[in-house]
Amino acid sequence: MHLQESGEMYLETIYILSEKSSFVRSIDICEYMGYSKPSVSRAVSILKKGGYVVSDSEGYLSLTDSGRSIAAKIYERHTAITDFLVRIGVDRKTAAQDACKMEHDISDETFLAIKRHAEKSNKSVSDNNT
Repeated sequence: MHLQESGEMYLETIYILSEKSSFVRSIDICEYMGYSKPSVSRAVSILKKGGYVVSDSEGYLSLTDSGRSIAAKIYERHTAITDFLVRIGVDRKTAAQDACKMEHDISDETFLAIKRHAEKSNKSVSDNNT
């Protein structure tokens, strides 16, 4: 099952919330994303059917291995692109908003090139500071 951008956003949200607390509920996703309970419930149901999320008897959500893999990839893209945009002069709020749009559509090749460039740039800055 190929995930659409919205599915990736939900997985990323669950990933972020699960890093802060071991208990993630649908209501936590609602609050974090600013979405209604029915919207989140529908999305979580789709993610469960796709094998990306499971819930326990108390309704706590967990990412499956495949869900965690996708979420970690999207989160890495988000943070790396945000940091890159900030380093080239974009304010952090705009950089985060733009990264959110880019993280889903950018190819692996382009992302890796940005990541390599940013790492090289960071190394140059750190070498110059020593």
